[in-house]
Amino acid sequence: MLSREFLTERGYCCGHGCLMCPYEPKHEKGNTNLMSETYGESKGLDKKTLIVCALEVETQGQLDDYDVLYTGVGKVNATFSLTQKFGKFGSYIPYDNIINYGTAGSRKYKKGELVDCTKFIQRDMDVTGLGFMRGETPFEQDPPFIIQQQNVEFNPIGIDATCGSGDNFVEDKTNYYGEVVDMEAYALAKVCYLYDVPFISFKYITDGADGEANNDWEENVSKGIKVFKEKVLSKLDEPS
Repeated sequence: MLSREFLTERGYCCGHGCLMCPYEPKHEKGNTNLMSETYGESKGLDKKTLIVCALEVETQGQLDDYDVLYTGVGKVNATFSLTQKFGKFGSYIPYDNIINYGTAGSRKYKKGELVDCTKFIQRDMDVTGLGFMRGETPFEQDPPFIIQQQNVEFNPIGIDATCGSGDNFVEDKTNYYGEVVDMEAYALAKVCYLYDVPFISFKYITDGADGEANNDWEENVSKGIKVFKEKVLSKLDEPS
């Protein structure tokens, strides 16, 4: 799948029906009219909110009208992408909220459930052999090894789950740590903590973090975006 960024940089519509087509009208060959230029400041979401996702397959082209950053998979990609995004603005970060949406596994919550995560731990940081707690980065005092959401007033779900992030896909108990497991949220939470920007994560549960996780994720990865829009973005768009 060609990314929205690539299609934008190309400068014109190819007319081949690209899912992430950034031009309006869509799929009109030779069109150079970018959607952002015709839709105004926002069609649904305040520009001061940034949605951060790992993969475009998780959003199915349904966030085209929103300010979205796709980071790629894993903590390193997530850290680099969000830090690079913030770095463009210098000392002033023009976002009131950073909202992470993505898929996750869980042995506590049911498949098909949308869970808000407000506490984050690095589940694959394991230096217990030197006396540190699992998830604790040695000799690091700030942030604490469990990062809690900072100054976030918007949360229409209210479950307050703990998300364990690590650079492995969880299919057994060995790598399961937390109530929800993913591969990016802790890194995003840490960047936002260090930049003092409000952050919250919403995870659509695709699998049970067990032996069937790979098949379940592939089957359910595209289903969560509708739930996220209905339960989260529709509330964010409501007049205050």
